[in-house]
Amino acid sequence: MYHGPVPLLVVDQATIMCSMSQKPSKLVVLDPHRRGVGHQRAATVADHVPMKNVQPFGPCMSPAFPPTAAAHAPQPCVPNTRSPWAPGSAVTMIGNHRALVATDTCRCEWGGTISIVDPGQTLVSDT
Repeated sequence: MYHGPVPLLVVDQATIMCSMSQKPSKLVVLDPHRRGVGHQRAATVADHVPMKNVQPFGPCMSPAFPPTAAAHAPQPCVPNTRSPWAPGSAVTMIGNHRALVATDTCRCEWGGTISIVDPGQTLVSDT
């Protein structure tokens, strides 16, 4: 999880991690017209769509994940992130959504907490 002094804005290809996996993944910002941090596409709290924004992690260890429960062993991850990232930036809006900052988290319905490991940018802070 990011522990810098001021939360940085998160951009396309940021590294994310689920507490129910040992392998990181990437956050994908799909809107090709969205800019905001240098020439990088800035993420918002709405960028939580499973398999589109939130890419699969390594094997899922959650007993709540049906394939893992059935096999009694970790199985390939299929993120189930129905809710937006939270809480989002208190000061920066991108369109109609709060900007995603490095300290935000997202819940997977299978019981994991997804956090930002590397926001992908180092140029602009959320102040």
